[in-house]
Amino acid sequence: MATFLFSNTYAGKKVFLTGHTGFKGSWLAEWLLQLGAEVHGYALAPKKTEPLFNQLGLSSRLHHQVADLRDKDTLEESLLSFQPDFVFHLAAQPLVRYSYLEPVETYETNVMGTIYLLEALRKYQSQRPPKEEPLPAVFVTTDKCYHNNGTGIPFSEEHALGGKDPYSSSKAMSEFAVAAYHHSYFASGSQIRLASARAGNVIGGGDKGVDRIVPDSIRALEKGESIAVRHPNSTRPWQHVLEPLSGYLWLGASLQKRPELATAFNFGPNPQEHYRVFDLVEELLKHWPGRWHDASDPTALHEATCLHLSIDKAASLLVWRPIWSFKETVAQTIKWYRSYHEQPTMALKVTQQQIAAYVAEAYEKGLAWAN
Repeated sequence: MATFLFSNTYAGKKVFLTGHTGFKGSWLAEWLLQLGAEVHGYALAPKKTEPLFNQLGLSSRLHHQVADLRDKDTLEESLLSFQPDFVFHLAAQPLVRYSYLEPVETYETNVMGTIYLLEALRKYQSQRPPKEEPLPAVFVTTDKCYHNNGTGIPFSEEHALGGKDPYSSSKAMSEFAVAAYHHSYFASGSQIRLASARAGNVIGGGDKGVDRIVPDSIRALEKGESIAVRHPNSTRPWQHVLEPLSGYLWLGASLQKRPELATAFNFGPNPQEHYRVFDLVEELLKHWPGRWHDASDPTALHEATCLHLSIDKAASLLVWRPIWSFKETVAQTIKWYRSYHEQPTMALKVTQQQIAAYVAEAYEKGLAWAN
């Protein structure tokens, strides 16, 4: 089955992608290339802890620019010279615990970096010919942007934003900036159609980041060590990386024809698919035998214990829904790691195979973007 889905929206189009060297950005870059897009990536150099970009050989397959989101002039020049048809903004400082150590960097990157890109889009809008197709711009934040009072009620897009740590609050602030620019500069009749996307906890093959439960678990298993679980009873909206990416891509495609979609959307698992960290590790060990231990620390820095997302809006307005169950998500994730563990040259092949399998299942289930 052909991979040119999403109504062939991206074939032959120019896509400006920030954060393309990170875990989620690398998966999105690969998918966009399969869709026939010309991709310009703007990000810091890939870290040793985030090797997927290099494993997929992406630097030779797209326009690879190593630059800092906080460099306003370089970012503006890059976007204006590339003249994209679509923008996906994924670049960020993504870690809660790191944000406690480096709050200024976190706010500069997540808040001012977002504003600098919005400013570049504002200038780009003034230069685009009036008859050009509208430019969809999807700004990705996180489920942690919501003000979490610990009740466990699923957050909808109308819930209050906030955060008790630098990371979460920085993401709420970036959401405020996106909303302000939409209403002030990109509202009715604008050439720029701006939306934000809030995803749940993403897992999948190739993630080697620090302070994330799946890569931490894989490192322990590879060494034959017990997995240290810091928050075994915390609940998260776990989802495979391809789930929110399909949402981002479909939101971008839909924005071209439907300006009313220039708003915020949640992308997460089905309501019954919210599990504890303990459940995730236990499911993981069914595919890669090992052991784990409780490493809870009552003096640890604050992290939300319960996160639930409502995806009713995406289901209603985008006719989007997740494909893989929690068990299938874990199985596909460990399949990627085990394939790579046995044969490191398999990274690109297994990534492409999993995209194809995901697309095929979406087609069989009749999802709007896959038909």
